[in-house]
Order: sequence, then C-alpha cells, then structure tokens
Amino acid sequence: MITRVLVANRGEIARRVFATCRRLGIGCVAVHSDADAGLPFVAEADVAVRLEGNAPADTYLRGDLVIEAAKRSGADAIHPGYGFLSENADFARAVEAAGLIWIGPSPESIEAMGSKIEAKRLMKAAGVPVLEAADGELPVLIKASAGGGGRGMRVVRRAEDLAPERAAAEAEAASAFGDGTVFLEPYVERSRHVEVQVVGNGRGDVLVLGERDCSVQRRHQKVVEEAPAAAVPGDVVDALHEAARQAAAAIDYRGAGTVEFLHDPDTQRFFFLEMNTRLQVEHPVTELVWGVDLVELQIAVAEAWASGAALGFSRGDGQPQRHAIEVRLYAEDADYTPQSGRLLTLEIDHDVAFGVGAGGERGVRVDSGFASGTEVGTHYDAMLAKVIAWAPSREQAIRQLVAALRGARIHGVVTNRDHLVDILRSPEFVADEVTTSWLESASLGPESAADSGPSGRVEVVAGALMLAADHAARRTVQGGVPAAWRNVTSQPQRTTFEGHEPVEWWGTRDGFVVDGVTVLEVSPTHARLEVDGVVTQTRGQWSDTAPGTPRELWVDGPALSACLREVPRFTDPADAVATGSLLAPMPGTVVRVAVAASDEVEAGAVVLVLEAMKMQHTVTAPHAGTVTEINVEPGAQVASGEVLAVVTEGES
Repeated sequence: MITRVLVANRGEIARRVFATCRRLGIGCVAVHSDADAGLPFVAEADVAVRLEGNAPADTYLRGDLVIEAAKRSGADAIHPGYGFLSENADFARAVEAAGLIWIGPSPESIEAMGSKIEAKRLMKAAGVPVLEAADGELPVLIKASAGGGGRGMRVVRRAEDLAPERAAAEAEAASAFGDGTVFLEPYVERSRHVEVQVVGNGRGDVLVLGERDCSVQRRHQKVVEEAPAAAVPGDVVDALHEAARQAAAAIDYRGAGTVEFLHDPDTQRFFFLEMNTRLQVEHPVTELVWGVDLVELQIAVAEAWASGAALGFSRGDGQPQRHAIEVRLYAEDADYTPQSGRLLTLEIDHDVAFGVGAGGERGVRVDSGFASGTEVGTHYDAMLAKVIAWAPSREQAIRQLVAALRGARIHGVVTNRDHLVDILRSPEFVADEVTTSWLESASLGPESAADSGPSGRVEVVAGALMLAADHAARRTVQGGVPAAWRNVTSQPQRTTFEGHEPVEWWGTRDGFVVDGVTVLEVSPTHARLEVDGVVTQTRGQWSDTAPGTPRELWVDGPALSACLREVPRFTDPADAVATGSLLAPMPGTVVRVAVAASDEVEAGAVVLVLEAMKMQHTVTAPHAGTVTEINVEPGAQVASGEVLAVVTEGES
C-alpha cells in the first residue's frame, strides 16, 4: 500500500493529485522551483522540497533531483502528473530502480508511444488506421515527435515555407521536450479531434471510459473539451473505442492513457494521431460523465502491479447520463499572447474543486493552480484554471459554464475569459458544428450570440464615477467638498478609459449627474446606476499603480468585466516611443535576431523571435522600411513593452 506520494509536477496538476491522495489517506509531497514557492500547491502539501535547478523553466525536468527529494521526504511513490517528466521512459526506469512505486505506464510503453513516428508504425501493424503524408503533398502538418500541446507544430500550405517552418518547429520542440525531432502528416482541413480514455492493467486488460471531443483549438492547443462527443455517430464511436482498446492492448498498457484520433466528418473515417501515456489536462470531463476518479484508478493499478497482482476492471452496462464541458482559462490577450503579473482576485463560483465530491446531476468544478494574490510568472504555461460544468444535457452544461465564467471575478492579468464565453455562445458551437480549424476563422464576439445583451457602457460610466469618488476620498484637504464641485459650472468633467468612449459627468452638491443615467449610489469600489428603469450593480477593485501613473480599475458588472485604464490628459514625452518601434508583447528571452541595423525589410518580415513559456513568438516588421535600431541580441531577457527594434517606414 502506498503511504506517501511525491508529485513530480506543479500548480493545478499537483493539487489535482493531492485531492485524491487526501481522500485515500495518502500523504502528499510537493517539489517546487524558486519561482513557484508562493503557489498554493506548495503550502497544501504535507511536505515540500525545493528543487535546486539551474533555471526555473528546467527545474522540474531534473529527474535526479526529484528522486532525491522523494527519498528525503519519505515518499514511497512518485506520480508524474502530466507534462514535464510524465512521458520520460528513463525517468520511469530511474524511479523503479530507486525502489519507488511509479504511478504510470511501463517505461517500455512510454518508449513505444513516446515517439509519434514509432507509435504510428506500431498502430499500423496493429490494424489501427493512421495518417501518412505522400511526397510533395500539401498542406501538411509539422509535428514534434516527442511531445504535444501545440509546441513544435506548424501548418504548411506552400512548398517554400516548408524549410523555415520546419526549422522553427524543431527549435520549439527541442526547447519544450529536449528532442527536436519532427515529422510530417497530411493536414485535414475539416476534421474533429476525438480522443478515447483508456485504463490498462498491464496484462492486456483495457477499460475504455468513453470519448472526448477536443476540436475547438487555437494554434493546435485545446481550448474547449467535452464528453461525450455528441456529433460523432454511434457506430463511429464504437469503432473508436475498439481501436483505442486495440492500441492499448498492443503494448500491454498499464495505468491511465489517452488515444487520440482525427475524425473526418465528411467521410466518417478516423485516423490514429498519438497516444498520451499519462493523464490528460481534459480528464475531468470523463470523470464527471462516468463518475470515476482517474487518479484513484492510477494509484490502484500501480499498487496492484507493485504487489504482483492483476487489477480487474468492472463497470456496469449502459451509457453516461451526463454531459460535461471544460474550458481552459488562460492569462493571455486577444492575440493569444501569454500575460504575467499578480492576480489581485481569482474567484469563480463552483460546487467542487479537483473532482472531490462531484455528486448531483449538475454543477461546476474548478481545478486551479492559482489563488488571489499569487503571481503568474513567465517560466511556465499560462493556464490559470480549468472550469468544468456538468449537466443532464449539452445545452444545460453550456448555459451553466457561461454563467460561471461571466460571474467570475478575475483581476490583475488579462485573460481569455470573454473569448471563452463568446465561443460557448456562438451558434456554431451551440449547434456542435465546429472543426479543428473553426476557431481560426470564426467571427466571435457578443454580437455573434443570439442574445447579445447590453453593451457594457453602464460599467464604463460606473468606472468613471468610482474613479472620481476615489480621487475625492484620497484628498487630504477640503474633505467635505463634493467631488468635482464648482461654483460656476461651464462644462462637464470628462473621463476617458483606453478603448472606450469618454464619459461626461457633473459633480453637484447632491452627488454625481450623468445624462441618461440616474446615479443611485457611488463609492470608490461600488456603483449602483439606473438606466431606462433597469438598475445595475458594478463592483470595482483598484490595481496598485505607481504615483503619477494612470489608474487601473477592474470592474465587474452584468455586461462587462474588464480592466479600465485611465487615459491621462497630457502625455509625458519620456513615455513616447519612435514610430515603427517593435515592443516586446510579453516578458521573455530573445532566441533569434533575423536582421541587422540598416537592413531593408518588407512588411511582415521576421525581425526577431521571442520565447516565453516554452512557446516561440515571432516579431515582424509592421511595414516596409529600414531597420534603424536593434536593441537586443540572442539570449537577452526582455520585459513586456520594452523596445526591441525600430523599423523606419520608407527607404533609407
């Protein structure tokens, strides 16, 4: 029997495993980098061990340090989570060689499926259909052989783009997985991504726990996942389950794993993509639909294998009666650029966390690695939380998930929350007519939803009044004078926030006056306004900004939850940058500079490449012109907003 588990991972992943371990009476050990020392998973563990890595981004890849931490902390088993060392066969062997129980598949299974090239060969031999690219075929998808999550993946539609895109994919794969090997496969333009959850006992017995649809993707990273895959016909689902069973049985798979397929809805054919020999990020939808705890199954399989027994599987007949949908809440902007900073507030109403006690026919589950007041760094993936809703029907699950996201209070960093709401409310998603390429061209936004609702103007007005009330509350003299009060009023006050129309208002003896709005109550953090007989409540939270800098107010109202940044009346010349300046979109490391000073470049030409959170981001020329400044070199660490280069428009 396992008594103490070390989780060789971080954040939400570690907390998820800890939740099951506590319910089973198993002790928990966390390992962490210096950058993660303040996150909740460290404080919640029974024992925490600091890993002395060379750099935060590589700390969790040091298998020797992890095994040493397990010995020092008294752990008798290691759970790899997902990501980092979870699919490293050498690490699995080292764990077992150290006399510890490995809560994962055999090293041989990891190796068999760890190389996507070798995995395809094995699956083809086992009779599972696979995708194969013919010479010269376009479009193709470049994929990293040793990993996933969108890293090391590129779609190539033109022959001349193949070489540079392959080089970029190899560099990204080497950085993310330590292996730059890539391969090509045909790119199916209209496809769905469907995967099957399996659990094996290592002796050929495989339990199939349904399928998940993960077709809503951006840059080959999953955004929304759901179970079951409602749009796939029943006979195709049955065939997918059987193919997944064959794939797992072919390698005597042990533990939880996922077999991923590409489904062509036009032909109802499907093809093997890869097998992830670990727990998946989207595993909660399977747990909520089937009423299982996949981490508990992993532990049971590992204990049985360690004792020499064969764990048998039993599950009643019938189909799941629930539908579950998961979204990944990221700290990122509208261009999918990762964001960093301190989370002032992270509050999402939910019924359960990490699956513990997920009963009832409907509810909301939240799995998060962060909490209010914690720091979102630049070294790791920018996912803040997974928000999952389950209900008797798909339509009800969508409605519950939208309500949970809209009602959430998330302050301090820009997130994709509104983007997720737009996806869930879009007619294509509601009708379940999406494909893996849908999000790239989808027209999303509140106006695309069936009930677009109010515009958010009331929240902007509320923000302007809260700003005035805050200024008045901060005064050290004449505290009894109403905000913005004048003996002779010649014109209204004007408050402008970035991206919004100015708000005009008056300060009177009796309070604030705004045309078309009845101001019922205002404080620095709250406003109650009435428009056309409808009363709305808006809450606000102020960011900590340096003296003399524009104020930032995070507002939450019925139609808008966003950060309002005050536009100053006058611009400080020191804050101005030259026309054509290329600013760092995020903190990161410069990995390549493609031009030199005085070079002539075309619009869209690559100027340099940044790496942040194991992803590479290309910075291009905004227009044709001359490179007049290059302020960085490869290896340089840059801050968000830093001037990297200047491209002056026109000829030199």
